[in-house]
Amino acid sequence: MNLNTPSKTILVAPLNWGLGHATRCIPIIKALQDNNHIPIIASDGIALDLLKKEFPYLKFLELPSYEIEYAKNGKYFKWKLLKNCPRMIEAILEEKRLVKKWVKKHDIDGIISDNRLGVFSKKVPSVFITHQLNVMTGNTTWITSLLHQNIIKKYTECWVPDTIGSPNLAGELSHLKNPDLNIKYIGPLSRMNPKKVEKKYDLMIILSGPEPQRGLLEEKLKKEISFYNGKILFIKGIIEKEQVKEQRDHVTFYNFMHSRQLEQALNESNTIICRSGYTSIMDLSKLNKKAFFIPTPGQYEQEYLAKKLKKEGLVPYIEQNLFTIKNLNEIDNYKGLSEIKSDLNWPEIFNVFLNEH
Repeated sequence: MNLNTPSKTILVAPLNWGLGHATRCIPIIKALQDNNHIPIIASDGIALDLLKKEFPYLKFLELPSYEIEYAKNGKYFKWKLLKNCPRMIEAILEEKRLVKKWVKKHDIDGIISDNRLGVFSKKVPSVFITHQLNVMTGNTTWITSLLHQNIIKKYTECWVPDTIGSPNLAGELSHLKNPDLNIKYIGPLSRMNPKKVEKKYDLMIILSGPEPQRGLLEEKLKKEISFYNGKILFIKGIIEKEQVKEQRDHVTFYNFMHSRQLEQALNESNTIICRSGYTSIMDLSKLNKKAFFIPTPGQYEQEYLAKKLKKEGLVPYIEQNLFTIKNLNEIDNYKGLSEIKSDLNWPEIFNVFLNEH
């Protein structure tokens, strides 16, 4: 802890869209504490529940839900999001109103918003975290990217959890040709650390993301793993009050795991099946893992990342409806992910909250 640093109260607000935004904020929250700052966490739904389990002693505030749901059929993904827009706009306006009140009430000195579009204040330095400077939406990518970049412009800084050059993890998502934004590349973020431990599982499955796609993949994989010879750890990605463990033949099921348990389990597993979400990619890269990806149907960002990593010879993937357990044989033909080193200087990164604005 740097005791010379003035203590600032920082509002940290991750989007509740799966668990990735919340989990990648964990190292940021810990770094704030290590540097003498006081984090207050604001979110909703399972993202808020997860962070309450990780930091039970911190102050928590509830934000309105964007009520993000996925379509059962991937090709209707865009239409479902479009249909959800009025509710989303309503939530963003409510966020702005709440943040205005909280800045005063809780003496907030700075804001870190991970993709929450209404969590922003002109009164205090406000930072936006995203790995998507370009927002992939197929033939509408140019307009969604432009809209997103215009939102980012109102923030003091934009932190991108990737490297500025090559190699990098997010490719075109996190790199602009001619940026006119105040971007700070802070390197990949992960709450995980590699450990030298004995391998306990041949295969680990980690599910995440909004319904109904999380549940649809769970049902599909439960059928497929009956044909797998080897020990399996299956994390359903359902955040509930109590942790539930269940043993069925060669498969150990958990509803969810805390960060420390998950870190241990990932280190103890040979191969991982999961979505090609960016936070999962950052975690697997930090742990130098071999994996197999099943992108969320219709989610262009996950499809782009899966294609990028397959093209680079790192990780194979397949569409959800085509997956069979035999596809795992492809993993041997790929190198797997490896850590991309970056010099993470948190005191320097947090300087944005110390400067007068």
